Amino acid sequence: MSLEKDPRRLRLLDDPLAIRAMAHPVRLDLQSLLGREGPMTAADAARRLGISQALASHHLRQLAKYDFVEPAPGKDNRERPWRLVATSQSWREASRTPEGAAAADVLEQLLAERALDRLARWQEQRVNEDPIWRDNAGIGNSGFYLTGEELAELLEQIEALMQRYVDERPIDDKSTRPPGSRYVSITQIVTIAPEEP
Repeated sequence: MSLEKDPRRLRLLDDPLAIRAMAHPVRLDLQSLLGREGPMTAADAARRLGISQALASHHLRQLAKYDFVEPAPGKDNRERPWRLVATSQSWREASRTPEGAAAADVLEQLLAERALDRLARWQEQRVNEDPIWRDNAGIGNSGFYLTGEELAELLEQIEALMQRYVDERPIDDKSTRPPGSRYVSITQIVTIAPEEP
């Protein structure tokens, strides 16, 4: 799912190889870092992630091979920063083939595990947070019966609520971030129970 409207910022993934290339913890970390911080060299990214420069360079080249990142202009000829090609990806169409569905499953499992890690870190820090942050983060859980059409409508309404912030504050543009704002990650997991006999 993606909220980007600008086609230059949205990448529709239907190639299972590209999806599998993205489904790597270091590559997801690099994309996230470039999104939050903007263009960065492999050396700077390696320092921020606590990995070797060689490892960062390898994974940036793999991301470039599948058009997730590209070289960005540097301050001089020696500096070689990288930047995101698109700030958002959607792999909804990939699940129409068995290979695409398998690749999407691997990526979604990894993203879910990372969301659980973020939740665990949040639970450790929330006692020290201001009430405005503490009271509006965590997990909510609801279950109800919907038709397929109602589910699609509900998801459209949720996306519409978040769309304003995606449009006004591109993830890779620090100048659009208001004072006091913090990076907020919203992971949406929607599951459907099997039909009852």
